[in-house]
Amino acid sequence: MMMERDPSNEEEDQENLIAQRQHGNSLSEFPERTAFQIDDEIANTRPSDPSCSKCCCFSTIIFAVFLIILRFSTSVNNVSKTGVMNNDSVNLMLESELRALSLLRQQQLGLFKLWNNTLIDNSLNATAANNSNFVSTSLFSSVLSEELKLDLISQISLNKQIQQALLSSHQLNNLLNASDNATDPSLDDYSGLHRCRKMDYKLSDRRTIEWKPRSDKYLFAICASGQMSNHLICLEKHMFFAALLNRIMIIPSSRVDYEFRRVLDIDHINKCLGRKVVVTFEEFAKSQKGHMHIDKFVCYFSQPQPCFLDDEHLKKLKSLGVSMNKLEAAWDEDIKNPKPRTVQDIMSKFSLDDAVIAIGDVFFANVEKKWVMQPGGPISHKCKTLVEPSRLILLTAQRFIQTFLGKNFIALHFRRHGFLKFCNAKKPSCFYPVPQAADCINRVVERATAPVIYLSTDAAESETGILQSLVVVNGKTVPLVRRPAQNSAEKWDALLYRHGLEGDRQVEAMLDKTICAISEVFIGSMGSTFTEDILRLRKAWGTSSLCDEYLCRGEVPNFIADDE
Repeated sequence: MMMERDPSNEEEDQENLIAQRQHGNSLSEFPERTAFQIDDEIANTRPSDPSCSKCCCFSTIIFAVFLIILRFSTSVNNVSKTGVMNNDSVNLMLESELRALSLLRQQQLGLFKLWNNTLIDNSLNATAANNSNFVSTSLFSSVLSEELKLDLISQISLNKQIQQALLSSHQLNNLLNASDNATDPSLDDYSGLHRCRKMDYKLSDRRTIEWKPRSDKYLFAICASGQMSNHLICLEKHMFFAALLNRIMIIPSSRVDYEFRRVLDIDHINKCLGRKVVVTFEEFAKSQKGHMHIDKFVCYFSQPQPCFLDDEHLKKLKSLGVSMNKLEAAWDEDIKNPKPRTVQDIMSKFSLDDAVIAIGDVFFANVEKKWVMQPGGPISHKCKTLVEPSRLILLTAQRFIQTFLGKNFIALHFRRHGFLKFCNAKKPSCFYPVPQAADCINRVVERATAPVIYLSTDAAESETGILQSLVVVNGKTVPLVRRPAQNSAEKWDALLYRHGLEGDRQVEAMLDKTICAISEVFIGSMGSTFTEDILRLRKAWGTSSLCDEYLCRGEVPNFIADDE
């Protein structure tokens, strides 16, 4: 039987906020460089970057083209007003056209020169990226260079069209094409350029640890804080502990936690490692022949209560037939201010000979943060990621995308319910008025050129209705698509129905995550662990984009309510 929990409850984000407020850190910080941070670095370094001078030159070139076209248009207009074209007028117009062509040709050569310079810049950036001291600068330069390349290509194309238009009346197009063959630079790389190109996190180069557990040693995983996303993060951290301690991890029972088997592919974890590294509670109970005892209960957290477990949770464990000794604290550790811990710290406190140990909830644990939270995770395996949606959910997400969205879509996680109070406790707030949020979304749509947005939200219809009316780009409304209610006439969700998973709120939440993780571009809600789990999947699956960002990143809400 599944635990009844409200997925829209603000508890998960309030819990997540505790540690962040103590450190004064923004929840936008990632343990590794992400597309989000790249944009922040661009904002901070833009005034001093040399590439800005290229943009200024670029603007001047465009202005020159405008003047040439304006002058030519004026000449034509003057002729049309007189209604007469004598030989002198014809000769004068021909001379003007040839002069315009000459200027356009000079501009084209200048554009080609700038193009070649961007190729040189990319080579320099690749060299600089090998030095960790220049990662920030090289990422900024690389992103700006991509933008400049796209704009240059656009202007080169426009230049060529203008030349063709001027030559068309003289039947000299072949002359232009022959000239292009001799002067055009190699633009082969253009086919791979895109403002929202995918990020390559080079998962094969990440730092990892081998997980080779002893068959008779177990780590009893316990997760109690927040909602499903928090529990998934907690399980991932338990896996890291189990790998360090050479133990098999026991997945919690659905009688005290979520029914993880309905949303996760547990067998996938063992297949990725090529050995048995996790077992369900039921498998563990069977192996112990009903005698389930936690030999050592050493708590990672001592405050606000040992192991961050209340009496109710301990009672549920005992109702499963699990016996345990008295809870002990490994050290003085408060979830409100978790200290940075190392592998050596963990080994010194939790390397025990007992067969079954438990360390309590570790969602807030700050252990080797950069290592643990890196794309692909800290454990060596042969898959993209260990913790991912079940095969049934993945296939259903793909069928939904094929039915309603197509390949090129943006996904938006628009967290609203219970989020206002949570965000307003942060400085600055992360809760934006709907019109301001729509403006931010429109800017992403313009960059991504996507025709549709998948909306994952707990917002009321009164809010989503206004949002839909305001998401308009180039005079066209961009549809906000949500999962429809179950309909027997539609077959995209037939797999869930056939396996008895329809109507399960946690399955639906994981389905939303999966759709968002597959999208071309993702817009998330800052401070939400639901968003963070989507970002984890995107980085591991290779779907992260340069255009991914938090909603209204870097902006302050234009109106903030007073505190209670």
